[in-house]
Amino acid sequence: MKKNSFEWNLSLIDEIIEKLEKGDLNLNDSLKEYEKAMKLLKKSSDILDEAEGVIKKISLDKNDDIVEEVLDYENI
Repeated sequence: MKKNSFEWNLSLIDEIIEKLEKGDLNLNDSLKEYEKAMKLLKKSSDILDEAEGVIKKISLDKNDDIVEEVLDYENI
């Protein structure tokens, strides 16, 4: 898995969730872990936003011409 990739970030978030669920951390350490997870979520969201742009750029119309179109995520 490539470091700082979407998948990498999700695996780190999963690890943080496991730490928090165990309940072994004190409040201060729990807050630090939560903050790390939120930063990773932001990075992951940015990666998804970037991917959305790529998807728009590579969409094809009925003539197989490359076009940019707005995707309706509710119907995906």
